[in-house]
Amino acid sequence: MSLPKMKILIAPDKFKGALSAREVAGSIAAGLRDVLPDAKIDIAPMADGGEGTAEVISQALGASWVKCKAHDPLGREIEARYGWVENRELAVMEMSEAAGMRRLRSNEYDVDLASTFGVGEMISDAARRGAQQIIIGLGGSATNDGGSGMARALGFQFEQEEEQERTRVSDLITLRRIEKPTDLKLPGIVAAVDVRNPLLGENGATRVFGPQKGATPDQIKILGRALAKLADVIAEQFGFDYRDKPGAGAAGGLGFGLMSFCGATIRPGFDVVAESIDLEAKMKDVDLVITGEGSLDRQTLEGKTPAGVARLARKLGKRVFAMVGRATEDRQARELFDGVYQNARAGMSQEENMKKAADLLRENARELAKSL
Repeated sequence: MSLPKMKILIAPDKFKGALSAREVAGSIAAGLRDVLPDAKIDIAPMADGGEGTAEVISQALGASWVKCKAHDPLGREIEARYGWVENRELAVMEMSEAAGMRRLRSNEYDVDLASTFGVGEMISDAARRGAQQIIIGLGGSATNDGGSGMARALGFQFEQEEEQERTRVSDLITLRRIEKPTDLKLPGIVAAVDVRNPLLGENGATRVFGPQKGATPDQIKILGRALAKLADVIAEQFGFDYRDKPGAGAAGGLGFGLMSFCGATIRPGFDVVAESIDLEAKMKDVDLVITGEGSLDRQTLEGKTPAGVARLARKLGKRVFAMVGRATEDRQARELFDGVYQNARAGMSQEENMKKAADLLRENARELAKSL
């Protein structure tokens, strides 16, 4: 007896450090086809504002890649790229392209010196190109400057008690005033974020993400004070205060800087990507949905791709499964799905897990297909 043709949508995020979202989807599709050769499989690589967001949106919208000169977190000249959708006058970029951890070797992390200046250069380039809108993903940053570096690149002048030869974030403690450029014209900017942290405090940019970027306990205190001073001066001079807005702390406070200096709107990255690729329409007439990411844990619930895909699938009454590198026992995260398949195997190191990710995904997809 032949099985009816099953319609399956595969909408995963990347497995960081191992596979892109498209590669994850391809491995899952291969496993399904091993068992269900007649299934109708649609692939929709996803992202949530973290690294890979520009790639996913650009591919979905048929963007071309353009290049511009910019500077990396430590001020070295680089060539940065972003997606350009001509018929929409839309630029799609990631802050990590200029100011990301991936631009630095592990012995170069310097969160006091690292700057978002290159992000401002990319925004300026898109504005000169005639962009009416910019979407910018805020994942993977090496910076903690509250967007002050970006603002400098856009022409904002920072008046401090003592002018320094090199701009350090800690120097913002002596900030007196900020001079706006008179001729600044920017397109509408949407900042896509995968975290909801505010700028300051226990759950703020510096305390939560600073240690991942090499910040010492002493630096965390100083940088926290520096960002508080930046927020105080902006509130006093510009008459608005975004320090407590969810997402203000994304990318070392770049979320705050984009709102304060560029009038940007902060949105959950999953929503921005889902709209760009028309995910709901793709999901409407399938029988089941498969999503995934490198790690399924408590953080997944905070707007990560699998949670977003699962909620949309539930809304449309679809069964939804997760394929992940590893999963914690968090009940709330697991309950989002009809089943969770993880690559992690007893006695396997994380390094081995990542190296074999494609084969393990295919194996898990075969298991799921058999159960169907």
